[in-house]
Amino acid sequence: MLDPEVIRSRIAAALPGADVQVRDLTGTGDHFEAQVVSVLFEGKSMVEQHQLIYAPLDDVLKTGALHALALKTYSPTQWQTWLARQKK
Repeated sequence: MLDPEVIRSRIAAALPGADVQVRDLTGTGDHFEAQVVSVLFEGKSMVEQHQLIYAPLDDVLKTGALHALALKTYSPTQWQTWLARQKK
């Protein structure tokens, strides 16, 4: 069973300065959702953004300790656009 903080800290270490939030979706410690806002995502496709997040989690993904990770990724520009749409 993984602690959401372990996942959050690994992502944050790989993406310095990123805003990273992780939550356990099922309470079983193997299905999570991560929301990440990083300047490193600027100009990258969604696939490239997700690859940056999966890389520091490769070992727990391979062992099955982390079974599922739903990702919501945004560059700061994308995040501001998303926030503006929520206010409408």
